[in-house]
Amino acid sequence: MKDEPMVTKTIISVSGLRGIVGQSIDPLIAIRYALAFGSCLPAGRVLVARDGRETGEMFAQALSSGLMAAGFDVLNAGVCATPTVGVLVREQGCTGGIQISASHNPPEYNGLKLFGPDGRVISSEEGKAVIEAFEKNDFQWVDFDQVGQTDSLGDTTSAHLRKVLETVDVDRIRSRNFKVVLDSNHGAGSVLARPLFEALNCDARILGDQPNGQFAHVPEPTAANLAKVAEDARSFEADVVFCQDPDADRLAIIDEQGEYIGEEYTLAITLRHALASASSAGAVNSKVVINCATSRMSIDLAEEFGCQCIVSAVGEANVTNAMIEHGALYGGEGNGGPIDPRVGMVRDSFVAMAQTLDAMAARDKTPSELAQEIRSYSIVKSKVQIDQEKILEVFDALEAEFPNARADRLDGLRLDFPESWLLVRASNTEPVVRVIAEATNYEIARGLVSRATGTIESLG
Repeated sequence: MKDEPMVTKTIISVSGLRGIVGQSIDPLIAIRYALAFGSCLPAGRVLVARDGRETGEMFAQALSSGLMAAGFDVLNAGVCATPTVGVLVREQGCTGGIQISASHNPPEYNGLKLFGPDGRVISSEEGKAVIEAFEKNDFQWVDFDQVGQTDSLGDTTSAHLRKVLETVDVDRIRSRNFKVVLDSNHGAGSVLARPLFEALNCDARILGDQPNGQFAHVPEPTAANLAKVAEDARSFEADVVFCQDPDADRLAIIDEQGEYIGEEYTLAITLRHALASASSAGAVNSKVVINCATSRMSIDLAEEFGCQCIVSAVGEANVTNAMIEHGALYGGEGNGGPIDPRVGMVRDSFVAMAQTLDAMAARDKTPSELAQEIRSYSIVKSKVQIDQEKILEVFDALEAEFPNARADRLDGLRLDFPESWLLVRASNTEPVVRVIAEATNYEIARGLVSRATGTIESLG
């Protein structure tokens, strides 16, 4: 489970911090980062939660002590999914929140994700302020009589569950008594998934339902990592198989035949259902938001329902910023993360599961039939090692290589063609550029990636 390259330095970005426990992240680094976050918050209570990783409790205790010493009260929510943290921060009136999670990274990793009082992952501007405070290492401790208090939150699921159920026709789903399999892979997803399936009258089997971080397979929910789950699913005879990442903000789908549909279709299926529901309710001129690395399927669906699809820079905070700015009906990222503002401005696997089941019930279709309704594309991804100082030179060369494309430098360089696109972005964590192409067939996408990587490599 060590397929992902090891990092020897702490990875610090505007959205959080992560590293290998005992090597590039430890309790002292985590406390400093939490204090840097606290220095950017008003006084109040900070919610602290974690996914199922074994080191989560250690970091939770460290963060709590540091925040209390800085004068903050701490509300400990224990093991929670990341989207649940967003709901709880709002519901509990917290001044901020910290989710202890390394998302899809292997078990030796852990990290911190920061939430503002609105229950969203903090913006890039707010993240830069936290990084600046962290680098200055100048924190204020309070006197003994101003030290914060800590409390534990008993009910961590009801508020999130209620909001998810309000987005679907519960009776319609209950009447179908769907047979569902969930692979939560010993992450945080089972905590809310079990009551969700009970509320929807699903005959549910949960794999890896103990949130102890003992991942049964590499945790990112890709086709390769879920090959064994997909193979086993054929004997489950389930109506659908859902697969979460460890902090349960992403979802991949395996259909009723045991075929991996993937993460891009998660957003496409739920987006189509949201747009169809809005259309039948008389909503017109709706707007949706995706990021510039998300499949063109979402753009096609917006056009089908007469909606505007706004494309943001990559990153959940960028998507939600655009959703708020444009009053979007729906949004998300193609890594299996739909965002429904009725629930919260966080990617949400529970929204994805409930709304997929609602789409199946409403239209009496299987997951494979729902996917077949949506025009499919092929995506090819690669990366090229290059000096980061040459990025602008790379972009100029690629625009010259593809003169007929519409160029956009919102986030890296995106080149749009009539029925395909190419995206080249500098990595935030490696000295590489990532190259992604999507087209109506695999050969066209592969050709775009091949031409782009050839141009980049020629620059040395």
